[in-house]
Amino acid sequence: MTQKILTINTFLFNLNSFYQLMKPRVMSLVIFTCVVGLIAAPAQVDFITSALSLCAVALGAGAAGALNMWYESDLDALMKRTCLRPIPTGKITQNQALIFGLSTSFISVIALYYFSNFISAVMLTITILFYVVIYTMWLKKLTPQNIVIGGAAGAFPPIIGWTIATGNITLEPILYFLIIFFWTPSHFWALSLYKTEDYNNAKIPMLPVVAGIKTTKVNIFVYGLILFIISLTPYYFGYLGLIYFSTSLVLGLYYVYLCYKLLIEINDENKFAKKIFIYSILYLFLIFISILIDGII
Repeated sequence: MTQKILTINTFLFNLNSFYQLMKPRVMSLVIFTCVVGLIAAPAQVDFITSALSLCAVALGAGAAGALNMWYESDLDALMKRTCLRPIPTGKITQNQALIFGLSTSFISVIALYYFSNFISAVMLTITILFYVVIYTMWLKKLTPQNIVIGGAAGAFPPIIGWTIATGNITLEPILYFLIIFFWTPSHFWALSLYKTEDYNNAKIPMLPVVAGIKTTKVNIFVYGLILFIISLTPYYFGYLGLIYFSTSLVLGLYYVYLCYKLLIEINDENKFAKKIFIYSILYLFLIFISILIDGII
């Protein structure tokens, strides 16, 4: 009996380790924005097809996260923020992570093609490759603009959701893509401002490390302004109504205000950087919730 309990506990421990390898918090954001793209599309998909397609997308997002952790396990071990991940702590080996990431990537793309359509499968493939190859393997240690270009990987899910429903890509999901794309730099640069020591230790050329605090604050403010403008475009193009417009206006103005406060702050940048990072998560969630509500009403 005791042996059985130990076996079950070991199995659950390993299962949880592989689950953590898939970056569940990132995966949940991918699923959420993908669902919004799916529901916002002008076509209906039956529940079973939608659920299975979303599971495939979630698996693909998790696969990309696993391959990211496999490739960056040496860097993760150097950073306080990531040193407790499954590979640095020895819960999972690099080879296990590589095999898991590659196999789940393949399964997710094939499953999405089977349950949905070719374009959706292609978009998921591009997302995985962009995150793993373009961002993780190439850009991250090459340029302080890594998160700007690499942020495209996290912006694809609304387009994937849209293609699951329609089988094509139009301007509307591209606008949702742009919202996430221009949200990403200020979100991650705010994090890097109060985690500069981590990135220094790992020799990752994030903007505060390479260009300094002042330049980073200016860039955060500029991208905050661009995000504010981009967030209003779905209304001006006639895709969404006053509910979305008023929500994005209020949320965006406060975002710009926080970015401005950070810009002029000279003594306690970390305080406002943390505020921006935390608020940016709430901001993106509420923006996409308002897309759903506006579309339903």
